[in-house]
Amino acid sequence: MFIGLVRGNVVTTQKVAQMTGRKMLLVEPICVNEAGDDWTATGKTFVAVDAIGAGYDELVLVTQGSSARMTEGTGDAPVDAVVVGIIDSVHALGKCLYKKES
Repeated sequence: MFIGLVRGNVVTTQKVAQMTGRKMLLVEPICVNEAGDDWTATGKTFVAVDAIGAGYDELVLVTQGSSARMTEGTGDAPVDAVVVGIIDSVHALGKCLYKKES
């Protein structure tokens, strides 16, 4: 699993039947920098199926590969990445790097 930032969503009109009705998000992986006091963006994005109702600019937990097909509702779909959590806070090296606004 890894942390990602939702950068947008993806809309498709033509798709395989198993993907009908699934919300797809554009996610950018991020990581804690070497000093442990800030984020480093990767500058790359990918598409992940949204299993929980995440939205734009939210910090999310993403799983990939065979684990992505183990969530409720994705077992029959050709998915490689799924948003499985919306992050409330992140603490690293004794510092709070992120706390979701209420």
